[in-house]
Amino acid sequence: MMARLTAQQLSDQLGQQVVVENQGGAGGTIAANAVARARPDGYTLIFQSVSSAAVNALVYKNLPYDPIKDLIPVTLAGSFPLVLVTNPDLPAKDLGELIALLKANPGKYSYGSSGVGTMPHLAGELFKSMAGVDMVHVPYRGNSAIMADLFAGRVAIMFDGPPTQLGNIQGGKVRALAITTAERSPVLPTVPPVADTLPGYAIPFWTAIFAPANTPKDIVERIAAETRKAMQNPDVVRRYGDVGIVGIGSSPQELDRFWREQLDYLGKIVKGANVKPVE
Repeated sequence: MMARLTAQQLSDQLGQQVVVENQGGAGGTIAANAVARARPDGYTLIFQSVSSAAVNALVYKNLPYDPIKDLIPVTLAGSFPLVLVTNPDLPAKDLGELIALLKANPGKYSYGSSGVGTMPHLAGELFKSMAGVDMVHVPYRGNSAIMADLFAGRVAIMFDGPPTQLGNIQGGKVRALAITTAERSPVLPTVPPVADTLPGYAIPFWTAIFAPANTPKDIVERIAAETRKAMQNPDVVRRYGDVGIVGIGSSPQELDRFWREQLDYLGKIVKGANVKPVE
């Protein structure tokens, strides 16, 4: 949704069509490899999440490309928190009660994620470490399978983005206990940050545009400037805001600094949780 909305606005601004080609699979590495091997002329870019932009470099052992050297930062597109949701029948009405429940029942409850090394997985591992609780991680191939088991009570909790959980939260299908950023989300104003209970906890989810290495600097700067302009468009701001996304549109230099900080920060979580590299 973010990529398509941004592409439409860029098409209007540039006077030529910006096409979104969805290449799923392997945690984003298929799409990233395709862009890394593309001609560095500014016509092929990747709109990727933190999972493929940073985490894949930490958990995939044998990638067909170098995610740090073969792709260069263009602009930080947007960010939003993850939200910790539970089955509504779970006997925990807030995060403190959830932590107490997990401590009283070590290993009894599980949490689902969209795969080993994904941001929901790391969010769960950081939570386990900081809360001092024992939960079983259950990786899935996609959100639909997790949700089916969460609704049925086969997994107790999961971390996910507000864009996909707002309807479930508002419909009472899941209970939202906390969000993973220090600031509250405007679309979930009554849901407190995890950091209110576990100071220092932070797992932001972000998206960014990268280009093949050796893309000319003037082209990279132009794309970043146009994306910044797109993020300021009132319709984009409104539609992003409706699902809790904050559009950013940073400079390439700002994304480069942020990206490297995230690689270091997330690397410590991966190491601390002993997340094994994916073959």
